[in-house]
Amino acid sequence: MLKKVLFLFLCINLFACDLIDYHPYDGRLDSDIETGLNKKNIERITTLCETKDTIRFAFMGDTQRSLDETDDFVKLMNRNDSIDFVIHGGDITDFGLKKEYEWAYDIFSKLKQPYVALIGNHDVLGNGDQVYKKLYGAENFSFMAGDVKFVCLNTNAIEYDYSHPIPDFTFIKNELTDTLPAHKRTIVVMHAPPGCEQFDNNVMDVFQIYIKYFPSLMFCIHAHNHQFTATDIFDDGIIYYGCENIGKRSYLSFTLTKEDYSYELIHF
Repeated sequence: MLKKVLFLFLCINLFACDLIDYHPYDGRLDSDIETGLNKKNIERITTLCETKDTIRFAFMGDTQRSLDETDDFVKLMNRNDSIDFVIHGGDITDFGLKKEYEWAYDIFSKLKQPYVALIGNHDVLGNGDQVYKKLYGAENFSFMAGDVKFVCLNTNAIEYDYSHPIPDFTFIKNELTDTLPAHKRTIVVMHAPPGCEQFDNNVMDVFQIYIKYFPSLMFCIHAHNHQFTATDIFDDGIIYYGCENIGKRSYLSFTLTKEDYSYELIHF
C-alpha cells in the first residue's frame, strides 16, 4: 500500500512540473534563451562595418506594451537591405518583468541585422536590471562601427535613488583613455536625455563637458520622451536626436559617410 501511495505521489509531482509558474520578478530566463546578446552582436557589427565607407543604422525605442508594432518593425527591417544594424534605445519592457524580456527576445530573435539594446528606466523596475544584464550584458558599453565609436550609457539615475553612479563617469573616463587607431568620430547613445526627470540633472553640465572630449562628437541619440526631437540642449552645436516610441510606428534612420551624416524620421 505504501509503495502505491509513493508511486501516486511521484506521478502527481512529475505531471505538476509543467504547472509551476515562477514569480513574475523571478530572474531565471527560459533555458533556450541566448544570453550576452550585446557582446555577440557587437562582434557582428564590428566585422560587418569594418571596411564600409557608408554605414546605416536604425534607432528606435520604448517598445513596452507595443509587441505588434515591434514585430512589424522587425519585419520591415528584414526587408531593408540598406540597414547595417539596429540600436534599441531602452524601455524594452514596461514593468521589468522577465516575461516581458522574453517576449521582446522572441521578436528580436527574428531580426536579420545585429542589434544592441540599452537599458531604460522601465527595464530597471523590480529586478529587471538583473534580467537585462543576463540577457544583454553590462549597462554601459561601447562598440565600433567603421571609424565611429558608439558610447552607450545608462542614464536612468532616479530609478537607483542616486545610490548608483549614473551617469557612470568612471566608465566614461575609461572610454576616453581607451582609444583605438580606428576611432575617429563618436556618437553617444542613452535612454534618458539631460534635462528630463530621469537624468541626474545636478551633473548634466559636467556630463556634457566630459562627452565633448570624445574625438569628433557627431551627435547624441536617446529614447524615453516618446516623441521625435532634434535639440541642441546645451546650445553648443551638439544635437540630441530623440525617437518616438515604437507604438507610434516610427524609427530614425541614420546614414554615416566619411565626411558627414544625415538622418530621416521614417513612419511605417
